[in-house]
Amino acid sequence: MADRFAFAKELAEAAGLLALDFFQRRDALAVETKRHAQDLVSEADRSVETLIRERIAKAFPKDGILGEEFGLEPGSSGLTWVIDPIDGTSPFLNGMPNWCVSIGVSLGGEPVIGVIAAPCHRELYAAMRGGGATLNGAPIRVTDTLDLRSGVVGLGSNDRVPPSAVAGMIGNILEIGGGFIRNGSGALMLAYVAAGRLVGYAEPSMNAWDCMAGHCLILEAGGKVLPFPGDALTTPARILAATPGSFDELDRLSAVSVPLR
Repeated sequence: MADRFAFAKELAEAAGLLALDFFQRRDALAVETKRHAQDLVSEADRSVETLIRERIAKAFPKDGILGEEFGLEPGSSGLTWVIDPIDGTSPFLNGMPNWCVSIGVSLGGEPVIGVIAAPCHRELYAAMRGGGATLNGAPIRVTDTLDLRSGVVGLGSNDRVPPSAVAGMIGNILEIGGGFIRNGSGALMLAYVAAGRLVGYAEPSMNAWDCMAGHCLILEAGGKVLPFPGDALTTPARILAATPGSFDELDRLSAVSVPLR
């Protein structure tokens, strides 16, 4: 696994540099909508994912690959690379720095490697199961001093989540005196939980490529996560991650009682 971990870090940095080049000339990018006007994809997303896929296929041809733009290519090794070439496409296209490259590796549905590159911030988050989590090579841990009332949580949503459910989550957090952010990149907010910047993160429906790397980071940084269904990596699921002391309360506050779309 160590060889894949070293490779994943190098790959995330290379993909991040390519994405950053596109970001700096984003006004010239070809952009399309997917399901609706807020669900965007650009040539940058596809080019970065192509780079990642080609390098993985060359280095580890028996591994599977699941990516946001080109779907699942099953492998025979039992390991699946779970990638989002640019998580935070909307901020990316609108000139905001809160986007990242997310590369995770799953073994039987469990995260064993997680690397997130945030090129605009010159940050590389990295974790391997049993090896701890780092930010630019320095160890990181979830916060042990902040809770839901004294710290900040990240919240996410998308078109699969009814507005009333989003309002309910926000209202519950505010009702206890807490604060929240939504920066447009769920993967980056999960990295912030691992780094102790956020107390937790919750999203009623999220894709595996958005969370697999972040889950590994948080677990190795001493946090807790709601496991992603390992037998259904292509199906969105509820995401919940937090410090051990805040996990159960955030679970209750972010629970959605209305059907998802």
